[in-house]
Amino acid sequence: MDPISIDRMPRRASSRFRPAAAIVVAVVLAAVVAIVRHGSGGSETAFADVARLDLSELLENGNSLRGNEYAVEGQIDEKLVWSAGRGQVVSLRVGTPSGDEFIAIEVPPGFDRLNLDVRQDYRFRVRFRDGGIAVATGIERL
Repeated sequence: MDPISIDRMPRRASSRFRPAAAIVVAVVLAAVVAIVRHGSGGSETAFADVARLDLSELLENGNSLRGNEYAVEGQIDEKLVWSAGRGQVVSLRVGTPSGDEFIAIEVPPGFDRLNLDVRQDYRFRVRFRDGGIAVATGIERL
């Protein structure tokens, strides 16, 4: 055959299964699903079963909240106390219609795997103990 007729011959389609391509597609799909869930507030459902903390109740009589769990969001203003065996206490700046309010949250040692950063936003699930002291039972970085 002459060289011109070879170029005009139809090519065969490759129908081989490529496992590497399938893995790449699966990883990309998983990443897209994770991004969509995170971006659409899917993580908010983690604390959806508890009421949002009403700061006016806390400021009026924090002891009345003892035994109850609430969700509260804000920015860590500063780390007040830290002890390896007892955890830490952070000051959380919470925005309210009347301005920023600050509450102290005790973070037990069970959360020591988290690196709580100052000036970062977090959502806390807190249970109040005697004296109206908020103790974290769940923490999520926003």
